[in-house]
Amino acid sequence: MKQSINILISGGGTGGHIYPAIAIANELKLRYPEANFLFVGAKNKMEMEKVPQAGYAIKGLWISGIQRKLTIDNLSFPFKMLNSLWNASKIIKNFKPDIAIGTGGFASGPTLIMANRKGVPTLIQEQNSYPGITNKLLGKKADKICVAYDHLERFFPLGKIVKTGNPVRQDLLSIHSKIEEGKTFFSLDKNKKTILVLGGSLGARKINQLVESNLDFFKNQQVQVIWQCGKLYYEEYKKYNTSDDIQVHQFLNRMDFAYAASDIIISRAGASSVSELCIVGKPVIFIPSPNVAEDHQTKNAKAIADQHGAILLSENELETFSIVFETLLKDRGKQEHMSENINELALPGATTDIVNEIEQLLKK
Repeated sequence: MKQSINILISGGGTGGHIYPAIAIANELKLRYPEANFLFVGAKNKMEMEKVPQAGYAIKGLWISGIQRKLTIDNLSFPFKMLNSLWNASKIIKNFKPDIAIGTGGFASGPTLIMANRKGVPTLIQEQNSYPGITNKLLGKKADKICVAYDHLERFFPLGKIVKTGNPVRQDLLSIHSKIEEGKTFFSLDKNKKTILVLGGSLGARKINQLVESNLDFFKNQQVQVIWQCGKLYYEEYKKYNTSDDIQVHQFLNRMDFAYAASDIIISRAGASSVSELCIVGKPVIFIPSPNVAEDHQTKNAKAIADQHGAILLSENELETFSIVFETLLKDRGKQEHMSENINELALPGATTDIVNEIEQLLKK
C-alpha cells in the first residue's frame, strides 16, 4: 500500500472528542510516516488550539450544536449546516482523503456526510455508552464503528460494530511503578491517604462546592486532597492552597503522577475519564454531570457501577457524600474489590485496535 496516504480526521468541541482523535493520528503516523493528515474542527472551539499544538493542520467549519431551548443559535443552525456541508465538500475535493475518521462532535457531522457522498471510506469512534446525535446519524453510512461499551447495537448496525475501547494516554499504562515519584512530585505526606478530585478541564461547580463544604471533614479523616478545580473556578478556590493537606490546581500537567499518588478518586464520568480510570484501577466515586446531551455521563458511570467497579453518586444525592466516602475509606476490602472490578473493564489496547480497523479499510 502506498505510504503517502491522505488521512482526514474530524472531531471536537470537548477534550473527550479531541484527544482520541489525536491519539489515533499519532498511532497512524507511526505506521505511515509519509502520510498527510488534515483535521476538521468547529471554529472557535478548543480543537482549533489543541490540534496545532499536537503538530497537525486543522481547518474550521462554521458549525455548532442545537441548543435544548429556543435560541438565536438554533435559528441559524440550518444556515451553518449548509455552509459547513459546502466547505467540507471543498476540503474533501482539495485534500482527496483515502479515509475519513470521526470521533464525534459537531464538525464531524458535515465532514463525514460529505466524505460518504464522495465514496471515501469512513470510520467513526463512539466514546460513550449512549451515542450523541451526530454519530447516530453517521453510523448508518459508516463502514466501521469502533465502540467502548457493550449493547450499542440498539443504535448502530451490528455488523459494523467493533468493541475497541477508547484511546487513552499511553503514560497511564505504567502508573503502578510511579507511586513514589507521584507522591514526591505533589509533596505529599506518605503516611496519609490521598484523595484526587477531578472536575474536567473547565471544572465542575457542584463537585467544587462539595469539596469546599467538606474541607473540615477531610481534615478530620486525616486525608490529603489534590483538587483539580478547573479553569473557570481557580480564582475562587485558590485561597485554600494555604491549608495543610489541600492543594488546589487549575489543571494537572502530570495526570500519570496524580493518578499514581491517589488512593481514592472523585470524578465526573466523561467517556475519556472513565476509560482512563478503568486502566488506573483505583477506587472511584463518580459524580456525573447531568448537564450533558442524553445524560450520557450517568449512563457511562452506571455501566461501571453495575459491575461493582465504582460508586455512582448523582448530584441530587450529595448530602450522603460524607457517609459514602467514610465507609469506603475505612473498608480496605471494598477498595480492593472495586479496584479489581474496574480494572477488569479496561481496554488498554484501544488505539492499536482502532488503527488496525482503519488499516483494513485502507487496504480495501
